[in-house]
Amino acid sequence: MSEAHKSRALPAGFVLGSATASYQIEGAATEGGRGPSIWDTFSHTPGKTLGGDTGDVACNHYHRLEEDLDLMAELGLDAYRFSIAWPRIQPTGTGPANKNGLDFYDRLIDGLLERNISPVATLYHWDLPQTLEDAGGWPARSTAEAFGDYAEILGKHFGDRVDTWTSLNEPWCSAYLGYASGAHAPGRTEPAASLAAVHHLNLAHGLALQALRATSTGDPKYSITLNLHVFRGEGENSAEAVRKVDGVANRVFLQPLLDGSYPVDVIADTATLTDWSFVQPGDAEIIKQPLDVLGVNYYSTAKVAHWDGTTPRQMNDGHKDVGHSPWPGCHDVEFLPSEGPYTEMGWNIEPAGLTELLLRLHREYPDVPLMITENGAAFADEVVKDSETPTGYAVHDEKRIDYVNRHIRAALDARDQGADLRGYFVWSLMDNFEWGYGYSKRFGIIRVDYPTGTRIPKDSYHWYRELTHTRELG
Repeated sequence: MSEAHKSRALPAGFVLGSATASYQIEGAATEGGRGPSIWDTFSHTPGKTLGGDTGDVACNHYHRLEEDLDLMAELGLDAYRFSIAWPRIQPTGTGPANKNGLDFYDRLIDGLLERNISPVATLYHWDLPQTLEDAGGWPARSTAEAFGDYAEILGKHFGDRVDTWTSLNEPWCSAYLGYASGAHAPGRTEPAASLAAVHHLNLAHGLALQALRATSTGDPKYSITLNLHVFRGEGENSAEAVRKVDGVANRVFLQPLLDGSYPVDVIADTATLTDWSFVQPGDAEIIKQPLDVLGVNYYSTAKVAHWDGTTPRQMNDGHKDVGHSPWPGCHDVEFLPSEGPYTEMGWNIEPAGLTELLLRLHREYPDVPLMITENGAAFADEVVKDSETPTGYAVHDEKRIDYVNRHIRAALDARDQGADLRGYFVWSLMDNFEWGYGYSKRFGIIRVDYPTGTRIPKDSYHWYRELTHTRELG
């Protein structure tokens, strides 16, 4: 029997969850007092998303909340990781809370608790209020300060019921894809501004955790989620290439968050772009907040090499290529194709990279508990008729089941070797708006028929349900 199919019991207390994000599933973009976000603006700009797709309706989760909660309960989730739409709470990013927005998340949180599912709330999953972007966006310090005020509202209102507060989801994407490459909203291509955004996102995290701790009356855990990269070097000077990309991808977040300082080599590598004067006295102390858990999002690895400056530069970094690099200070690094197999995103499948990443974090920060907050895969699902199912349809997604099975095992391998891993959240609960790729990529364990909104649990949903009930990998 292969390792991938050997029976394996989950550790006691190991959390099994699923995750989503507000703009990707909610819809109701102009309802309930919600203001416009940068993703509303970006997706409505011709040429920015595949097919001109937007999150206006998405999965219509806003109007199908009870149905989706029941699907989560049937799935047997221990926890559900969702994000709160900042413009649904504060339509312009500042000022008093919007009651309709608070009411929606009250229904969501209370509905989870009624079903014995722990609410894991992310404050920011990329939908910045457009008004704040107009005032400078994440490269401006005022946005971090506004985020602290937003966190205070959430702490006061929901802090008695939330199990885990997560400040930010993948600030790497917000900073570099939003402000350096322009592949994501707001679509700016300003490398210096992207580094200012890195710092102000880190600062926003610190201000938010301070505000949440001061206002939450329950006993929540406090966290942040990072999409940490695993790099493989190839060829001459590959160690230097790895050092550079690791600096702007991983250490520029990990080191200030957990050690209280920025890597000196990253500051040197980016000296021609910025003098880092946006870092003010006292910021380091604000950013370095005690963490109860570090969220880790993992999908694939990347292969890097030193670029000779003459041959065509390869940029197989797994992120949508729109002609600008999301890697400031790494002009002499290129990204080579990784070995397959691949998902529909073109990302290589390498579970061993997850083990390696978790062990690195355990080695460098042994006192910080870890949680896999996203892991999953997009595949070209085929819908077939099946009279035995409630919907009359089924999706036999064996590749997704194999992907999730192998990655949970890889995570548990790291746990066996000492990593303090507390659980795993599959991405995603349902198919959704996949940012620049629109609705062309499906990550869900529940299929969404977008014209009708019908939910069709895939075979992976049933497999995951079996796992949550038996607590054993088959």
